[in-house]
Amino acid sequence: MEKRNVGAVLSRFEKAGFTVIGCKMTRLKPAVLREHYAHVAHLPFYPEIEAFMSSRPVIVLALQGDNVVQQVRDLLGPTDSRKAAKGTIRGDFGTDMMTNVVHASDSVENGVTEIARFFTSEEIFLG
Repeated sequence: MEKRNVGAVLSRFEKAGFTVIGCKMTRLKPAVLREHYAHVAHLPFYPEIEAFMSSRPVIVLALQGDNVVQQVRDLLGPTDSRKAAKGTIRGDFGTDMMTNVVHASDSVENGVTEIARFFTSEEIFLG
């Protein structure tokens, strides 16, 4: 959001063949962030994640497509943008590990949980 790359990132997902089945702008509240990052909320760096993720609105997306979880993760590149290859979303738009450009689910099961966390059933439009 800060660097105005929303359209470019969305375009990459569409060009890769994914269908956007949910999309909205929101501000993430601390309780939602603690739930979403429960696996690291106890670690010393978590306050930095929460501060960054709540510092401005975010765009949340739900994508549909073949092998969507792995394909999206490949499109993004590694979490640490400094290690991401050019041509990946993180490699082209990211700057470091903590101020990341995009989050992606790491499994279908987590994707289902995360979609339910950020969207109501009325906000998902299956293709």
